[in-house]
Amino acid sequence: MSVIYVLLSISVCVAIFFFVAFIFTVKSGQYDDSYTPSVRMLFEDELVKENTKNNNQNKSQTE
Repeated sequence: MSVIYVLLSISVCVAIFFFVAFIFTVKSGQYDDSYTPSVRMLFEDELVKENTKNNNQNKSQTE
């Protein structure tokens, strides 16, 4: 039974370590994406055109 307490305490310590590491990386800005917003405007039109093209094809197939 004491093994369960040891493993449980170790797993809680590891979980706390990973949580602290995650918080540290978020605060340091490692997950900030500065590239995608500047490029997104270049690809939005293509996505809209593909969606309307697919919708038009689907409508013509159902008729």
